[in-house]
Amino acid sequence: MQTTFVLVHSPSVGPATWAPVAESLERRGHAAVVPDLTGVSAAGAPYWPSVVETVRAATPDTPVVLAVHSNAGFFLPAIKEGLGDRVVACVFADAHVPPREGLVRTAEEEFLPFLRDLAGPDGVLPRWTDWWDEEDVVAMLPDPAVRIRVAAEQPRLPLDYYTQAIPVPAGWDEVRCSFLWFGPPYDAAAEEAARRGWSVTRLPGLHLHQIVDPEGVTDALLKLSRKS
Repeated sequence: MQTTFVLVHSPSVGPATWAPVAESLERRGHAAVVPDLTGVSAAGAPYWPSVVETVRAATPDTPVVLAVHSNAGFFLPAIKEGLGDRVVACVFADAHVPPREGLVRTAEEEFLPFLRDLAGPDGVLPRWTDWWDEEDVVAMLPDPAVRIRVAAEQPRLPLDYYTQAIPVPAGWDEVRCSFLWFGPPYDAAAEEAARRGWSVTRLPGLHLHQIVDPEGVTDALLKLSRKS
């Protein structure tokens, strides 16, 4: 049975951040889906069950390579549990690495003052690309048309999305795991992956490098997902 690549974007952005890689995989004869997580905050907290259910509903009944980007890494253990034995490999692409078990939040304590300053009176944050200086966004997304498309589909998440506790089931990392590292600030995550004995591949770029170089990212995903 053909393996499906399930490409999970950070709920802070949208599926356009993985779409070019999905298209590249399909051109090479691989099945790929990009679940749309832009509506996961609509039902209110806790948000992680909506993430898990959205991914589960979009995933066919085939073996799965689960690839997550950015803060979607925190949800991977819960997603993997929701998909069951279908998951044959997990790839963290410039993504946060969750603990082996317990609870985790999508923002570290020292980052919360920055987020609280951004939130409006209703407790809702601006779009993720509006958090940063324009030149930083342009560097990540140099193509103007792509930049407009990525910005347009971003949700405005509530502040408590970043403070919610997400369960991390024990044993989630018994499946083959690997790390695809673009660059800072994910150095510590790449180092943690290496400490756990995972394969780590460096593909130099900024945080949304999968949009800028989808073919290179596809090459890396295919290699990492096949390593024993």
